[in-house]
Order: sequence, then C-alpha cells, then structure tokens
Amino acid sequence: MQGGRCADPEAELLKLIIAIIQPNKLESVKEALSEVEVFRLTVLDVQGFGRQRGHAETYRGHEIAVNLLRKVQLQIAVNDEFVEPTIAAIVKGGRTGERGEIGDGKIFVLPMDECVRIRTGERGGEAI
Repeated sequence: MQGGRCADPEAELLKLIIAIIQPNKLESVKEALSEVEVFRLTVLDVQGFGRQRGHAETYRGHEIAVNLLRKVQLQIAVNDEFVEPTIAAIVKGGRTGERGEIGDGKIFVLPMDECVRIRTGERGGEAI
C-alpha cells in the first residue's frame, strides 16, 4: 500500500456516485438508470440550495424566505465500467428540457476504497 491506496494496478476500481436532483425527476432518473442496468441505489430526502438560493413563500399573510429547497440525493456504488453510463443516465433523466435549468442538480463521483456485503462477507465489486 502507498499513501493508503492499493498499489496493485489490477485492483478493482470502485466509485460512489452521489447525485442531487429535483424530487420530481426521481422516477425518470430511475427509469434511465434501469436502461443502463443500474438497479441498486439509495435515495435520501435532503435540503439545500445552490444558485437558486431558495425562494419566498407566504405563510399566514407574511412573506417568509425559504433558504433550503427540497432535493433528492441518490447514492450509487458502481464498478469503474459503470461510471460513465450511470452519469449519462442521471443527466438524461434529471435534466429539465433540452438544455437544462438552474436547480437540476449535481453529480459527484468519489473513489470508494471498499464495499462489503454484510450477508455474505463478499468484498469489492462482487459486493456491489
């Protein structure tokens, strides 16, 4: 091991893809992922803001600034060869219109050192 990483060039590369999308796009993203044979994902309800910076709502006659917007976070662990098809599927299902709109979301791709299936103890790509 060098610097906490496996020095074996044959070692399998695993990635964790985190996508933040609009809640109304979840079903279309799931369909697009299914088309590229990505069936395992975790979905979380989250709140946040980026360029949208929230919006104003009226509550009992008073305008209130809502700084955090509801979003959906997807967590998808994939083997290296599934990274690009997964990204393309999320973009396809999550983009609004042809060119997209502010607030459509973000995709983050992170290295993943290990994955372990609790039931069997399998590790690495086999556990995904």
